[in-house]
Amino acid sequence: MTLDGWLLLELLALGSVAGFMAGLLGIGGGMMMVPMMTWIFGRIGVEPGQAVKMAIATSMATIVFTSLSSVRAHHARGAVRWDLLRGLAPGIVVGGLLTGAGIFAALDGRGLALFFAAFIGFSALQMLRDRKPKPSRQMPGHAGQVAVGGLIGFVSGLLGAGGAFLSVPFMTWCNVPIREAVGTSAALGFPIAAANTVGYLIAGRALAPALPGAYGYLYLPALVIIAVASVSLAPLGAHVAHRTDTRLLKRIFAVMLLGLAAYMAWQSRRG
Repeated sequence: MTLDGWLLLELLALGSVAGFMAGLLGIGGGMMMVPMMTWIFGRIGVEPGQAVKMAIATSMATIVFTSLSSVRAHHARGAVRWDLLRGLAPGIVVGGLLTGAGIFAALDGRGLALFFAAFIGFSALQMLRDRKPKPSRQMPGHAGQVAVGGLIGFVSGLLGAGGAFLSVPFMTWCNVPIREAVGTSAALGFPIAAANTVGYLIAGRALAPALPGAYGYLYLPALVIIAVASVSLAPLGAHVAHRTDTRLLKRIFAVMLLGLAAYMAWQSRRG
């Protein structure tokens, strides 16, 4: 399998859109990249269950680069809560390593696709309800933030996503303003992606390559192309985010998640 012109264009387009959405909504692109890369890998001959796992792992690895570009843009606008990052990051690293290095390899790919669909669909419906948090509710203390971070890192590793589908709703539920929640979630994408990617490399080190250029669960050509494209577009998404109505921002996030949840639910039924 060579990296033909059509595949190159698909990956460039996917990286560009994912990078823009990463800056706009604080996501590292995983919510969009996993379904699309699952389709791409299936189209070029990868078995459906393995295609889902490769999409999850490769998507997560690209977030290492996208998150750095996105968080720089959000930090320049004062939208990153570094105190919350310090509280959540230790749990995220532990949860991510636990998933990537252990549980991920043992799970069936189609089961992961169904879990992806159910979890992000639920997250989207909660955001569309737009229930107002109690004015007195605040972020938990240090121990609580470590525990929440562990859950975010663990679940993100199963889905190949940067964690915004959990961290943005949670922080807004705790009365963190939406733009600060988005900016902080962009920053959280780096420890989530780094910890899980290390775990995927450990878990897949003895796996036979499904495609030329694959290493374990990672497809390296896609990683490079998507990372370059997404890093280029993430600052533009962050620029737009700071000029968009917050209610519209939530609705964009929720509608996108519902559409991708439906696709992955269909994907889980294949084969």
